[in-house]
Amino acid sequence: MKTVKHFDNLIIGAGLSGISAAHYLQKRSPHRSFAILERRGEIGGTWDLFKYPGIRSDSDMHTLGFAFKPWVGVKAIADGPDIMAYLQETVDELALNEKIVFHRTLVAADYDSARAIWTLVIQNETTAEAETWTCNFLHLCSGYYDYDEGHAPTFKGQDIFEGQIVHQQFWPENLDYAGKRVVVIGSGATAITVVPAMAETADHVVMLQRTPSYVVELPAKDAFANRLRKWLPSGFAYAVTRWRNVLANLISYRLARRYPQRAKSYLLKEMEKHLPREYIKQHFTPSYNPWDQRVCVVPDGDLFKSIRKKRASVVSDRINHFTQDGILLKSGEQLSADIIVLAIGLKLNVFGGAQLSLDGEPIVSGDLVTYKGMMFGGVPNLAVTTGYTNSSWTLKADLVSEYIGRLMSFMDERQYVECVPELDDPGMGRENAINFTSGYVQRASHFLPKQGDRWPWKLAQNYALDIRQLRFGKLNDGVMRFRRHGEPINSGSYAKLDRGVS
Repeated sequence: MKTVKHFDNLIIGAGLSGISAAHYLQKRSPHRSFAILERRGEIGGTWDLFKYPGIRSDSDMHTLGFAFKPWVGVKAIADGPDIMAYLQETVDELALNEKIVFHRTLVAADYDSARAIWTLVIQNETTAEAETWTCNFLHLCSGYYDYDEGHAPTFKGQDIFEGQIVHQQFWPENLDYAGKRVVVIGSGATAITVVPAMAETADHVVMLQRTPSYVVELPAKDAFANRLRKWLPSGFAYAVTRWRNVLANLISYRLARRYPQRAKSYLLKEMEKHLPREYIKQHFTPSYNPWDQRVCVVPDGDLFKSIRKKRASVVSDRINHFTQDGILLKSGEQLSADIIVLAIGLKLNVFGGAQLSLDGEPIVSGDLVTYKGMMFGGVPNLAVTTGYTNSSWTLKADLVSEYIGRLMSFMDERQYVECVPELDDPGMGRENAINFTSGYVQRASHFLPKQGDRWPWKLAQNYALDIRQLRFGKLNDGVMRFRRHGEPINSGSYAKLDRGVS
């Protein structure tokens, strides 16, 4: 096994989270050595992975963009290529190209408490060799999607279908769907993006769903932001727009959770501007409350326009089986198709699929309790970036990165080599850290980390509150334990916590 030199910090993943982590580490702890390991051959993470038609943000770019890098594009709901260009420009400006090592997959990592060192097994995807990397602090920024597998259930009769079956996560290059009959299975953000994009040239596109999702129209261009940028410096205009959108989202989310029936009525009433009431009742009226699952964005009402123009339609039914030329539904209706797109959700994993251990003992992800939404009780020198479920991912990613940069500086000033959140109440109530009813979350519930019933073990899902707690809150808060070389190992190890010992 090839040995690679040691770094103070290793960042796993060169997407939004990894770029943010590198920026704040350079800013807060510029003396620290670090590298970014990226399994793919390009930066971008999710935005490099997905190639389906119409791929775009489902959050506005004034909040999905970095706090430190203004988004100056005309479109607030941006296309995938524009987002990739923004990320590459950020990497160039931060001089991160030389810090990124491509084609490196984290396979396993073990923390040695005696040395306060992580030892990583890294697969070199170019040479197929295993490499050993070591670091003092490990920051996982690879998100929670399984990049190797998507959720793809097998349907009865699937083998006899004579057309082409395409999965959202593995989109074939140059797929020709012009003039073709397309069925898109799914009702989430991907389906709602793919359907109007394919409908522009396909003969007809059917969105086949078991159950509806909430959808809301937003303008692709933010007129307020574009006007403001004409009169104010771009950085200041960006900050104003960012906070305007953050507060608007925060208020609407809180109101929706407090008054779910009113929120439901409002969303359905808004849809009547675009589609007939009976159509909405049949195909766009979910049985759950708003924000039990993520609300899907329809920029400039493109999906509704496709439906009104009869370029697309929605069918709410269950699949009986595939046929040679399409799908037979439980109702007996036959959907003819040349191409069937599986847009039925993603598969989640934790730690980017790597196996983590502490002093040789495996770390069981489903037993972990999250600390401040970024670290875990009893696990030293490890951070994981997970964005908000009710707002833009990058809002939380930036706060996590800023916190970790501040934490590194705090430790170096005091010559600490280890930090570990100590959970002193094994009987604390616990629930999944990602608390959504969406299928992709429920399928992963058994291995997702948990959250507690109070701060700092419970996620706020509130950007304004997290700013106060993460940007300005104490690092030495009585829960985080610190250690210098030669001092006794902290008692709050994961192994002990797992046995119920505080």
